[in-house]
Formats: sequence, structure tokens, C-alpha cells
Amino acid sequence: MKHDLFQAMLEVIAVEYEAECDPLGPHTAQTLMVTPSPVAFDPLPLGAFDASIRTVLATSNHPVARAALAAQEQVPWGSNPVEDLTEDSIAAMINVATLMGPDGPIPAPDVRLGLVYMRPDSYYPLHLHDADETYVIVAGQALWKAGEDVRMRGAGEMIHHPSLMPHAFRTGPEGFLAIWRWSGDINTHSYAFVEDLGGVLSA
Repeated sequence: MKHDLFQAMLEVIAVEYEAECDPLGPHTAQTLMVTPSPVAFDPLPLGAFDASIRTVLATSNHPVARAALAAQEQVPWGSNPVEDLTEDSIAAMINVATLMGPDGPIPAPDVRLGLVYMRPDSYYPLHLHDADETYVIVAGQALWKAGEDVRMRGAGEMIHHPSLMPHAFRTGPEGFLAIWRWSGDINTHSYAFVEDLGGVLSA
């Protein structure tokens, strides 16, 4: 039963990216659906963000939010894959569950995919990377900068960052939870911040 809940979450995530206009979205969805996992996603110890993640997910009717809430005990929440390139204060704002990538847990050589939670009233500074990236917010909202586009983004919105597009986000009182994918050149060493903490989206 628990495996079925986790698989159901993967399937609704795939549906989101299957509908993306960028062809790398459907490629990511297809990779997710045809790649077996060599590990079992068993129930995990509750992390420090567990209650906050459940709270924001419970505010949303988005299919991925409902599925993630049901499967929460099996979601492999952990550190950001680029945490070693960030300051401690930035790393403390977010919790990332990597679901697929070169290092697993679902192996894929040319895509990365996961969930990300960001705490309320936090600012993630302007940054960029070689990878082509698409977020889908599934719960909560944030003021989002993608290149020259700055606006509030909420559940159901898809935000695409082409390679090397600077982007940043500031959460309000709910925080947000999103799914994300990287395609193209998915190296992590190109990840770089291009402003100081608290910059372009200051309140």
C-alpha cells in the first residue's frame, strides 16, 4: 500500500512534466516512468521540516500536493545537492528530496528531478546554473524572479529557467513546495550566486 502511494506520487509528477512545452519536460517524465528504482522507498524518520511540509501541502488541492502528502513518510527529504556551494544560512532555508539523477535514488544520467520545500519568509538569492530547469509550484507561493520576469507564483504555476538564466525567490507566510527538474548539462559545479543575500527581491 505504501509503495502504491509513492508510485502514485511519481505518476502525477510525470503528468506535470509530460504537459510541459519544452521537450525536455516530456523527456524527464518518460525517464521517470520507465526507470526502475534499485532501492525501496521505505518509511523514513521524520525530518525537522516534516510538520511544516505537511502544513503547506495540506493547504493545496494540486494533485502533486495531495499525492506528496499521502506519501510523505517515504519521501527522501535531505540536503540540497548543491549545498556545498551555498552559505549555511541559505542551506537552512530549504529541504530537498532528490528522486532521480546520476546519483539516484532513481538512476538517470541526463536528468535530475525532485521536490523542494522552502521555509516561510525566506529569500533565496539570485543564482544560475548550466542546467535547463523547470519548477512547478504545488503548494504555497513566492515572489519569483526569472530573468526580467518578476511576479507572485502560486500552486499550479510552471516556471522555466533556460540554461544560465538568473533566478531568485522570496516566500511569504506559507513558504512553498515545488517539484523541479534539471535537463541538458546537469553538472552541479556551474551553480553560482550572482548577488548577496537579501538583494533584488527585498521587501
